[in-house]
Amino acid sequence: MKINLSFDEKWEKIIACDQTYDGLFYTAVKTTKIYCRPSCKSRKPKKINVEFYDDRQKVENAGFRACKRCKPEIEHSPHAQLIKDVIAYLINGYKQRLTLQDIANHIGISPFHLERLFKQETGETPRSYLDKIRIDKAACLLKSSCYSNLEICYEAGFQSSSNFYKVFRNVKQCSPNEYREKERRG
Repeated sequence: MKINLSFDEKWEKIIACDQTYDGLFYTAVKTTKIYCRPSCKSRKPKKINVEFYDDRQKVENAGFRACKRCKPEIEHSPHAQLIKDVIAYLINGYKQRLTLQDIANHIGISPFHLERLFKQETGETPRSYLDKIRIDKAACLLKSSCYSNLEICYEAGFQSSSNFYKVFRNVKQCSPNEYREKERRG
C-alpha cells in the first residue's frame, strides 16, 4: 500500500533511523546502487543522491541491490505485512477520525487482536502511533507554513485543540509555538 509522505518527510525518517517506517518505503542511493530500510544505521548519503521507492520489487527492478547491513529484503516477523498495512492505513487516514474498530475492520481482524499484535510488534498502540503521525505532520507544517496553530491542529487530523496541544507537548517536549520558534532559529 502506497503511503502519502513527501520526499522531505521520508528524508527526515531516514535521518532519524526511524524503524517504524521499515517496509513502507525504501531509500535507494543512486551513486552506490544500494537500497536500505529507513532505519539503516549506515552513513547517510547526500540528499541529492537519494530516491524513494514504496515497493521492494520496484527498487530492485530499477537496478538497486539490497544493503548488506540492514538487509531490507528480509521480513523480520510473521506479522510484518499486517503491521505494515495498519501503519500505511494510519498514515493515509491520519486526517480522518479513526477508531480501533475502523482500523480492525479495514485489516480484517478483531480490535483486541489488532491492538495486542500492534503493541507486540511496535511497542505502542495504534492510537499512540496515529498521534505520532499527526504530530509529525503538524511539525512539518509548523516548519514550512504560515498556518495558525488551530489550522495546523485540524490539518494534522486532531479533533480538538486541547488534545493537539497535549499530544504535541508529550511527543515533542515543547508547545507548537516553542517548536516553531526553535525551528526558525535553528
